[in-house]
Amino acid sequence: MQMPVPNPAILAKKAAVVAALRAVLPADAVIDAPEETRAYECDALAAYRAQPLAVVLPRTTGEVAAALKVCHGFAVPVVPRGAGTSLAGGAMPTEDAVILGVARMTAVLEVDTANRFIRVEAGRTNLAVTAAVESEGFFYAPDPSSQLACLIAGNIAMNSGGAHCLKYGVTTNNLLGVTLVTMAGEVLEIGGPWNDAGGFDLLGLVCGSEGQLGVVTEATLRILPKPEGARPVLIGFDSNAVAGACVADIIRAGVLPVAIEFMDRPCIRATEDFAHAGYPDCEALLIVEVEGGEAEIAEQLGLIRQIAMRHAPVEFRESRSEEESRKIWLGRKSAFGAMGQINDYVCLDGTIPVSALPQVLSRIAELAKTAGLEVANVFHAGDGNMHPLILYNANLPGDLERCEALGADILRLCVEVGGCLTGEHGVGIEKRDLMLTQFNGVDLEAQMRVKDVFDPLWLLNPAKVFPLDLSAERRC
Repeated sequence: MQMPVPNPAILAKKAAVVAALRAVLPADAVIDAPEETRAYECDALAAYRAQPLAVVLPRTTGEVAAALKVCHGFAVPVVPRGAGTSLAGGAMPTEDAVILGVARMTAVLEVDTANRFIRVEAGRTNLAVTAAVESEGFFYAPDPSSQLACLIAGNIAMNSGGAHCLKYGVTTNNLLGVTLVTMAGEVLEIGGPWNDAGGFDLLGLVCGSEGQLGVVTEATLRILPKPEGARPVLIGFDSNAVAGACVADIIRAGVLPVAIEFMDRPCIRATEDFAHAGYPDCEALLIVEVEGGEAEIAEQLGLIRQIAMRHAPVEFRESRSEEESRKIWLGRKSAFGAMGQINDYVCLDGTIPVSALPQVLSRIAELAKTAGLEVANVFHAGDGNMHPLILYNANLPGDLERCEALGADILRLCVEVGGCLTGEHGVGIEKRDLMLTQFNGVDLEAQMRVKDVFDPLWLLNPAKVFPLDLSAERRC
């Protein structure tokens, strides 16, 4: 993967930049010692690393604005960072960039259950948003697998989803407003605690913009009443294609579970060894969860059972207790970590039409066999958000390159069948060079002009999202 060349002029004035940052920020908010900045040299796409020029960790919107003004004055690139859980290299630094992390900004600013919203600082973790309102009988719906660690800032940057996005949508469907600081240090209030704010929908631009337009410091989020009850079922099949066909039939029948998750044998085996979730021994497993009152749950599960039985499942098992339900979801949420214990991997997130699941799963197996690599599948099947995990050996020369080539072929396949490059991880550096697979030059030029308006010098999150050759003149 091609990486941008650091700007020598910026590296030469590092001392002046750091001194200027220290002049406007608290003493503990600026880090420049190499042994400390090394902790920020990559995100969860750990195959690539670069030590940043410096790291700033502000505690307030005012401090974020002050830091950005300094960097803007020196024309120093800035990489916004949440918890660093990006799987697409979205928080990957360059050697001439300052990392701006919001992890210290964790406060709950306002809770309004009557109007169903919460306002938080963007450094709060996803799971901690629900923790702030669950005693009132509410929850925050988007639930990425990394929700224990990932921050709202990163969720907004990448428009993150999660297992329950089939029913509740991804971040953009649950985001009402943000406080955004531009590269020049201007503070903007966009949206608010309403269904539709007046004026242009700038909120729609910001959510999913991958830190290209500004730094989000506060967010107003929609909260929902907890459902009366929920129950997952495990449905095992003897092939991936049959499991995919069952998913397509459930969606086609008009049933709307809160989640439909898919795992294949390699992932089932690793996850069961890791989490002891009680998963059946099968080639492919669906976790289907429905919610509501007892009568509603029974009716939905009855329909799902009828559909599943047409595909001859090897097992159909309803959860019998809250503890069993907890273990089922613990297993699914632990899948990426479990796979990481047995091998290096790259996790993709291309999205496809649900009807294409059987075809795409079969084709992925063929592509993997040709590449001589193993692929484990675990994904949000209900909305076609694929998560192939391509296993490779980071210590074997050439293996990463083979892995990336296979990943590119899989993502091209997703676009070819009518899907898209990313469902929730973002483009980052991982899919940057594939953007012309989905968009033409005119499409990308329109997107780059939006960045021109918010960040004319192209200093925010450099070398991400757009192919380097298309953005080269702007980045200079």
